[in-house]
Amino acid sequence: MTDKQPSGGTESDSSDLYENRLRKLKEWQDAGQDPYAQLFNQNNHVAELLSIPTESFSESQHYQIAGRIRSRRLMGKAAFMEVEDSSGRIQIYASQKDLGNEEFDIFRSLDLGDIVGLEGFLFVTRTGQTTLHIRSFVPLAKCLRPLPVVKEADGRVFDSFHDKELRYRMRYVDLIVNPHVRETFVRRSRIVGELRHFLVERGFLEVETPMMQPIPGGAAARPFVTHHNALDQDLYLRIAPELYLKRLIVGGFERVFEINRNFRNEGISIKHNPEFTMLELYQAYGDMESMLELCQQMIAYVAKSVVGTLKVEYGEHTIDLTPPWRRISFADVIAENTGVRIEPGMDLKEARELGGKAGLEEEALADCHSIWQVAELLFDEFVEARLIQPVFVTDYPRELSPLARAWPDRPDLVQRFEPYIVGREMGNAFTELNDPEDQRERFLEQVRERESGAGEGGYMDEDYVRALEFGMPPTGGMGIGVDRLVMLLTNSPSIRDTILFPLLRPERSS
Repeated sequence: MTDKQPSGGTESDSSDLYENRLRKLKEWQDAGQDPYAQLFNQNNHVAELLSIPTESFSESQHYQIAGRIRSRRLMGKAAFMEVEDSSGRIQIYASQKDLGNEEFDIFRSLDLGDIVGLEGFLFVTRTGQTTLHIRSFVPLAKCLRPLPVVKEADGRVFDSFHDKELRYRMRYVDLIVNPHVRETFVRRSRIVGELRHFLVERGFLEVETPMMQPIPGGAAARPFVTHHNALDQDLYLRIAPELYLKRLIVGGFERVFEINRNFRNEGISIKHNPEFTMLELYQAYGDMESMLELCQQMIAYVAKSVVGTLKVEYGEHTIDLTPPWRRISFADVIAENTGVRIEPGMDLKEARELGGKAGLEEEALADCHSIWQVAELLFDEFVEARLIQPVFVTDYPRELSPLARAWPDRPDLVQRFEPYIVGREMGNAFTELNDPEDQRERFLEQVRERESGAGEGGYMDEDYVRALEFGMPPTGGMGIGVDRLVMLLTNSPSIRDTILFPLLRPERSS
């Protein structure tokens, strides 16, 4: 026989099948069989067994594996099943003759999804399939809810657990039935590991900074607010670790990095999750140029290490990550894609007119209170999505970059770049501002902007200014969005495909 199972998650579970499994569970318990064993010595993994040459198979050589039952075929006094562990899937064979009547009846009653421990020897079937001949088994965990149907043929998967909402909400089921999802998160782990290895090899020290902060600094974003009862003080989940990492540069650590969780109280989309992972690093005696070189070399290194090539497939595009990447200024890339140019010294009315000529709505333009807000809107609407191949956008306006050093000969522009790939910002970097008086004035500008309602703005951090007054060496700093880098290197269309448990709306009760 071949099992038939429902194709949905919680809402489509068959009540009869669920009750049937509960009945089996009680029967096992009544018979003295513990369906939730405490321990099993998993001495071997499936991949190990499948790698053993067939000529060395012997009935005297026994192996112990554990895993989840993924298919069953019952034939009178014999049964074939497939068991899957974290390394792969293998066929198993059991007979009434080997197990005895009582044990074989229990074996036959195992359901798809049950987790079992198995002991036996390897042999090859007449069709040439490596199979584990079972001498003994033990149930380890009963699967009470039927798994979704997954049909496979000719190496292709059909009728998989594909509903996005259910997959994100029930990631544990998604991981069980969709091997490519497991592979995405295995690759994510490797990407993070290679980022860490790349930096440690270059003398960077990994550090940890506070996730609850009295002042939300390092970016312009709406924070999440929490409260510390003992101190009777409101705190903010960090929107960025930047100001703490630069305090460490002041303290004498010359190269630091943190792979950190950040929290921003903003919308959810295929590119944004309120909780996300960033890599931030700072290098004393560096600048924007050293960060630019480090950025392209690091991403190329990770791609080569994890994917095996610098030409990665993403959707319909082949992305060439081979350095050097193209670079273009913020004003030039807007002009290139819209036909209009916003420049320092331009009148706001003229900038709005140019924005309207390029196609921006009047209502959106009315909310722009400076020429650079018009430029930013033009970039967001007409430029970003077109930046498919790797490109560094440079020379951002000072107004949009409160923590970056200005160019000596162009005080309205700063030494900053953002890397863009597949139409998405992958990070942000600049030559850090280390003049405490200039920094204080930038903070005040951000506070005025926030208090006027003209933008998200930022907060004054007097302690950070005080830290700069002790002297911070010339420094280059960079942040890379780890989730977006994983999206690129796993060909994932949504950021939620790269986060094990993305934030979702509360589940509706049925």
